[in-house]
Amino acid sequence: MPEHSVVTRFAPSPTGFLHIGNARTCLFSWLYARATGGKFLLRIEDTDRERSTQEAIDAIFEGLTWLGIDWDEEPIYQSARAGRHREVAEQLLTSGNAYRCFATPEELTEMREAARAAGKPPRYDGRWRDRAPGPEHGNQPFTIRLRADQEGETIVRDHVQGDVRFGNDHLDDLVLLRSDGTPTYMLAVVVDDHDMGVSHVVRGDDHLNNAARQMQIIKALGWDAPQYAHVPLIHGPDGAKFSKRHGAQGVREYRDLGYLADAMNNYLLRLGWSYGDHEIISREDAVKWFDLDGINKAAARFDFDKLNHVNAHYIRSRSNEDLLAEVLTLARRLKDWDLDADQTGRLSRALPSLSERASTVVDIIDGADFLITARPIPIEEKAQKLLTSEARTLLAALTDSLEAELKTEGDWTLEAIEAHIRTFADSQELKFGHVAQPIRASCAGKMKSPGIFDVLYALGRAESLARMRDQAG
Repeated sequence: MPEHSVVTRFAPSPTGFLHIGNARTCLFSWLYARATGGKFLLRIEDTDRERSTQEAIDAIFEGLTWLGIDWDEEPIYQSARAGRHREVAEQLLTSGNAYRCFATPEELTEMREAARAAGKPPRYDGRWRDRAPGPEHGNQPFTIRLRADQEGETIVRDHVQGDVRFGNDHLDDLVLLRSDGTPTYMLAVVVDDHDMGVSHVVRGDDHLNNAARQMQIIKALGWDAPQYAHVPLIHGPDGAKFSKRHGAQGVREYRDLGYLADAMNNYLLRLGWSYGDHEIISREDAVKWFDLDGINKAAARFDFDKLNHVNAHYIRSRSNEDLLAEVLTLARRLKDWDLDADQTGRLSRALPSLSERASTVVDIIDGADFLITARPIPIEEKAQKLLTSEARTLLAALTDSLEAELKTEGDWTLEAIEAHIRTFADSQELKFGHVAQPIRASCAGKMKSPGIFDVLYALGRAESLARMRDQAG
């Protein structure tokens, strides 16, 4: 396949956050370009000037960057191309494939109401299709409409949906240019895709009807149509269209919920696409294996349990250094953490045990709170009940023993800590739990924490002994 014979694009409207469904479609489009050695382009469809915001544009760039999706040329802003869109509308007008429509807003309302009363879909009735304006229309506003085919059918040949047929008698003469001279979405998309050399359009199947209308514009212009892949929308666990009530919708929300970018990519890839029985798929393998024909025709259901499972896998696969960086980055954003070297060292030592039970980075952050709390640490009510006078006396003896036996931070290893505490428990003729519970209460301040040896090792010798002395009797 010649270089760049495949050109795909992602064309979001910056009127809100980057939706997780759009992110998945973007990922599919990006992967296909990368898998075929083609180009992936980014177009910001900001023609809705009232609703488009810089904040939303920034969120799109931020979300794509976080997911590791790059683009090959400078982003195109659709609003900057309005002159080109008007030029093409005038071209269609000159060729007879479009016409001026002087229908007033009141007339259009009457048309819609009459169609509804007749049990038909509301649409334009073509009254200006073959009608020449008179002198009285000289200064009246008009739109430019496509002179659409009225007979036969338009066939959208789709990599996902197969051949989808639309009767042309159901496709009305759509507006290309509004009365104020601004282009419509339908015209702008066709012109931009053509001028950008887009060969494959990957988008949600809610655009399938648009494809039939856009193909009529393409035909009128004598251009080649791109290949289409209309991807089924994501549904919630209940089978309904994925919405706010199902959970987080924006890419940025998932980042702040503690999901790793590579885990999110893996999950979105498998949400409607498959390659054998592979569940965990690296970015390299995704690029190697991806093909549009592997996209499922049925809607995929978003499953947070599966996402958590995939994310947990990627958390445990990270190096300690990389995971520490992820934790610190998110904790700074969510909790304004500003750790000193000692606190960072404790967190780093605790990561292997904290990550064992974590599904998200937020789980790790929540579990690590006790590591960075200044002494004397707060003790939860249930943990406080463990610190009886007998337990406090036991803590005092254990602290003295640990301090005497493990004299330096270099002596403070997991193996040495475990050996000493187990020996101490045996010497006191106590079950290990009777010793471990007051240690956990004094050092973590709560009932649940990583294993007690991991807690002491992560805190380090000086901090552990100090916390135990704070509670010793």
